[in-house]
Amino acid sequence: MSRLGRWWRDPWRKPYALATVMWIYLAWSILPVLIAIGFSFNAGRSRSAWQGFSFRWWVGDPGAQESLLYDPALRQAIFQSLRLAIITTFIAVPLGTLFAIGIDRWHGRGPGLANFMMLFSFVVPEIILGVALFLFFIFTLKSILHLGTVAQILGLVTFQISYAVIIVRARLLSIGPEYEEAAMDLGGSPTQAVRRVLLPLLYPAIFASAALVFADSLDDFVIVRYLSSGASSEPLSVKIYDAARAAPPPSVNAAATTLVIATLSAIGLAALAFRRFTRGERRAGAEDFVSFQV
Repeated sequence: MSRLGRWWRDPWRKPYALATVMWIYLAWSILPVLIAIGFSFNAGRSRSAWQGFSFRWWVGDPGAQESLLYDPALRQAIFQSLRLAIITTFIAVPLGTLFAIGIDRWHGRGPGLANFMMLFSFVVPEIILGVALFLFFIFTLKSILHLGTVAQILGLVTFQISYAVIIVRARLLSIGPEYEEAAMDLGGSPTQAVRRVLLPLLYPAIFASAALVFADSLDDFVIVRYLSSGASSEPLSVKIYDAARAAPPPSVNAAATTLVIATLSAIGLAALAFRRFTRGERRAGAEDFVSFQV
């Protein structure tokens, strides 16, 4: 049988076409980012013509205040992005973890409604949620809460808590109730079973959700832009957007590169933590597979 005939009978044995499409998609997605990162090291102001390698737009002349290190607006935006991402992570992940455990333990019709309300903010387009939060803060809470950092944090927590709930609930379903029941059979209270047995088993999901919430909050644009109250509360994503509409210097590319590096670092640390906490499970799974084969 010819090679074409063998492929026609079993196209999934060596899916060259799928691999080609995947590499084209990755190149299409990553190449613009790599070009932007490359021009952050351009010696000149051009964003289309290479004029030599330089760190001018990263740590340039302090007097000119054009580089990422010495531009006060960009430094303020970086600080605001990190502040929003860190605070949102420390609020959304514990709340999402408790929410997931509560829904998992809740019986009756209540859990379905609570789960739907939680997923509602996840399913609704972010721009609709941003506009709704903006109108809510402007017309309902205008006397007790103003736009700015606090409003941005509340909006991000509202949107990001769903990620933690989904990831932790998936982990709860894979664990099952057996470990807690065994702990209580050995004399532990329900609180001790959760604190000393369940939470250590949930650490991989907690770290994964923390990385996802941090990365998504760090480069969020829609919610933080609607809920900002001026230049002092604008994060880096908004600064990059505003600069891209004019004729931005390559220091904006350096700022965007910083955003990419911070996001990838958070995901990488979460992946290392996940491998560290699931090492025993992967080893046990490999041993079970070997014993099954034998």
